[in-house]
Amino acid sequence: MKFAEFSVGQVIEAGPYEVSEEEIVRFATQYDPQWFHTDASAAAKGRFEGLIASGWHTCGIAMRLVADAALAGSESFASPGLAYVKWPHPVRPGDRLSVRATVVETRRSKGKAGLGILRWRWQLFNQHGTEVLDLEATSLFDLSVAAA
Repeated sequence: MKFAEFSVGQVIEAGPYEVSEEEIVRFATQYDPQWFHTDASAAAKGRFEGLIASGWHTCGIAMRLVADAALAGSESFASPGLAYVKWPHPVRPGDRLSVRATVVETRRSKGKAGLGILRWRWQLFNQHGTEVLDLEATSLFDLSVAAA
């Protein structure tokens, strides 16, 4: 989507994306090697009573869904960061995740010509409608690319 196609209150939905146990372990082994992400038998005896995905893996899945649904072919070029990120419930093997991205704000920078700023809330839900991720992201768009 192009920056001009985003509007306040707009909701973009995508998914589902199915998460496998093998993917959870592979990601965690490389990036977040805590036992409850990498060792299914130990995790079964832990607080979550089973293997769960890293929150950072969950963020990556949301990013993929949003990139495919809204950012592919856009003028998006960077993000200065997140206002917040929350993982209210764990992601488990076999979960099918879908994203809901709600546009909070769109504006053009007053100080930098050709810069579009998008603030949006991303919520990721599993197949039961349980929220597993909630974050607010800011995305930057190079509007001079559109004019070129």
